[in-house]
Amino acid sequence: MEQSKSNSEIVAEIYRNAQLALTSISDILPEVDDGGIREEIMHQHEEYEKICSKASKLALESGLDLKEPSPMKKAMMWSAIKMGTANDNSAQNIAQMMIRGTVTGITSLKTALTDSENTLQPDVKKLLTELISLEEGFEKRLKKFL
Repeated sequence: MEQSKSNSEIVAEIYRNAQLALTSISDILPEVDDGGIREEIMHQHEEYEKICSKASKLALESGLDLKEPSPMKKAMMWSAIKMGTANDNSAQNIAQMMIRGTVTGITSLKTALTDSENTLQPDVKKLLTELISLEEGFEKRLKKFL
């Protein structure tokens, strides 16, 4: 079992997760032709923006300086998306790519919750579980496009 993360580390992880999702969505949207999956992805974008806002508020209240994902990480994500959609921008392929990212986020967040559950402040735990729940819902809805 990993050592428990501090509340500020969890807030930073929530923010980072949502920022990476927003970046991925911004990168993939120009490749999406299917209206149904485009609508789903746009909905996800709105929800991730809300999570970022809530995480920013918690960070501000605790004096935490949140960091954006590194330019290298963003560039790697962009190139993976461009390569992944170069020959196939079908709704099914887009859904598969989005599901992979979502599952990675869920895994990371659930691990953080399990490792730190007993030390989390209620507002941090609430936001963490809210994001996990959102991502689990996103995964379920994206599977309809497979």
